[in-house]
Amino acid sequence: MQKLLDGIVKFRREDFEAHQELFKGLKEGQKPHTLFIACSDSRVDPNMITGTLPGELFIIRNIANIAPPYRETKEYVATTSAIEYAVLALGVENIIICGHSNCGGCAACLNPTEELNHLPHTKKWLELIHPVRDRVLKEIPASEPGARAWMMEQGNVVEQLKHLMTFPYIREKVAAGKMQVSGWHYIIETGEVFIYDTETSEFHLANG
Repeated sequence: MQKLLDGIVKFRREDFEAHQELFKGLKEGQKPHTLFIACSDSRVDPNMITGTLPGELFIIRNIANIAPPYRETKEYVATTSAIEYAVLALGVENIIICGHSNCGGCAACLNPTEELNHLPHTKKWLELIHPVRDRVLKEIPASEPGARAWMMEQGNVVEQLKHLMTFPYIREKVAAGKMQVSGWHYIIETGEVFIYDTETSEFHLANG
């Protein structure tokens, strides 16, 4: 806890002071240009990866960077409501699904389901990416765990892009050329980001 308290003091004395005008402007409201859907993994920092400042990204984080398919419901749906708010209330211009290497959620999904019996809500949540898991287990042999992990992580990003297009207001904006949707695979140990190309159905290294 002390590390966090020290961080508060450092932020106020250094980072906040360096961006006073930015924060003064932000007090009036937010106008982010991008909805960034990322994994909750503590090793993934959306603002650091993209070099953005407060106010630029509207960030949703959950286990395995999942965007559930659209559905009408009266249940409490955190991710779906956040997507709705970002698109319809804030008017974001871009949506990014960002997966990452060594994803614990993807790895857990590849293991026998009974291993998650002690985490019932996590187990239920990961059912959303079982279609990806099934393809990976069918196509990649168990003797190639690295290839399985890579395909699971990237396949999951593609699956979530498909889920986003089930949201009627996202589909309409994309069709009208008013919104861009992109899928990323961030490699923690190298800092590289691979971006999904919908034309080739492949991930290509972002190199500027």
